[in-house]
Amino acid sequence: MDFAFAHMAAADRYKLMSAAITPRPIAWLTTRSADGVDNAAPYSFFNMMGSEPPLVAIGLMRRPDGSRKDSAANILDTGEFVVNLVSEADAAAMNFTCIDAPPDFDELAHGGIATAPSLSVAPPRIASAPVSMECRLFQTVEAGLTTIVLGEVHHFHIRDDLVDSERLHVDTLAMQLVARMHGAGWYTRCSDLFQLARPVYADWRETNG
Repeated sequence: MDFAFAHMAAADRYKLMSAAITPRPIAWLTTRSADGVDNAAPYSFFNMMGSEPPLVAIGLMRRPDGSRKDSAANILDTGEFVVNLVSEADAAAMNFTCIDAPPDFDELAHGGIATAPSLSVAPPRIASAPVSMECRLFQTVEAGLTTIVLGEVHHFHIRDDLVDSERLHVDTLAMQLVARMHGAGWYTRCSDLFQLARPVYADWRETNG
């Protein structure tokens, strides 16, 4: 079945895309306003974009009235944010920070979410997150009602038991990350895996002549 997006309402496009493009990793953003108010909120329009420079991208949709959400406003005002990854143990706390609260509401404080100071940016890290990335704003793209933020990672924090510091081997499964799925409130665990070796052209030629 074909859907001509140019002739569909934005809400219907969102419904199809967000249900089909899954699973999506979650950027649990911590930001701080120019007035010093901390904010936390999860965003699943998120991924790594490269390593030279080390970039992450987050799509920040506006509110129905067109105004920017607190995370986007804080990032644009200060140029700083932290991307925290979400373990299953933090799922309920992450979900609390989805609350539709006013800008002066500190989700971290009211949710009892412990933080740790960052090294190079003002917003704190979430202490329980298996990975936290301190970012500075690299570039923004305004696309209709979405602000696409590119952040350059300046510090990459990972829990000691999750990484071999010599080989840089990360115990990915031990992070027990959750990802966003379809519909309202659905998430998935990253536990059912399979592996495929990347093909080598010379080997293919030898086999297939």
